[in-house]
Amino acid sequence: MNLLTVTWDVDPILFSIGSIDIAWYGAMWALAFVLGLWIFSKIVKHEGLDPEMPGSAFVILILATIIGARLGHIIFYDIRSYLAEPWEILNFRGGGMASHGAAMGLLVGIWIFSRKWKTPYIWMLDRVGIVVAIGGACIRLGNLINSEVYGTGTDLPWGFIFVRAGETAPMHPTQIYEALAYLIIFGILSYIYWRTKVSDRRGVMFGTLLILLFGVRFFIETIKQVQSPFEEGMVLNMGQILSIPFVLAGIVILAIALRRPPQPYTEIPKTKPQRKKKK
Repeated sequence: MNLLTVTWDVDPILFSIGSIDIAWYGAMWALAFVLGLWIFSKIVKHEGLDPEMPGSAFVILILATIIGARLGHIIFYDIRSYLAEPWEILNFRGGGMASHGAAMGLLVGIWIFSRKWKTPYIWMLDRVGIVVAIGGACIRLGNLINSEVYGTGTDLPWGFIFVRAGETAPMHPTQIYEALAYLIIFGILSYIYWRTKVSDRRGVMFGTLLILLFGVRFFIETIKQVQSPFEEGMVLNMGQILSIPFVLAGIVILAIALRRPPQPYTEIPKTKPQRKKKK
């Protein structure tokens, strides 16, 4: 065995309070949301918008992302089990969150937020895209600590033996591959936003995010173990199938954005829009 091979046997429980266990995975989700709130707050301040906006977005987008991730896992990976035991849908402690479902839920949440604050949908998509990349890295590190969503066997020196998952041979630590890729994407989008005027081209950052993030996901899935038995023998697994529409949408959005001239956002209200009182 290669001397650099990592024997991975990390306890997924961060700490316990009485009979309640606080898992690393949940903590990494919390870190993703906290970092997202901090970054979005910086963006709002940079653009001179209402400082209440990040807090409002925080609540809506957290709920939308978690609900979407849960429903995505149920619908895409294990629908039969949950139809047989529907009460398990609410058993978040039992695991089962899908990143593609989280993405879909987030799209809905952003739409709700945009309606509430009367901001252009694409403005939110471009800026939340920066947050999504760093959040994805956090969640994949949570998967690493949980010894889940890892790859197939490898002879490469950085293989991980996931002891708690019952493995005895080195596997690709695909969680680390994805986390590093998402951090690079976060860097690219941050550079575009903070250092260039490209963000005035509506849709450029969101289109770039979809292409890079789901393109990375598609290729890493080729060395990742299947998540559900029904995927065995499929030419493309469910993760790859679900990634393709996002990549294609990103290509279309980016092509349209680059053909249009820059258009700075002037229609975003500087304060929270007030509801009209019913007479």
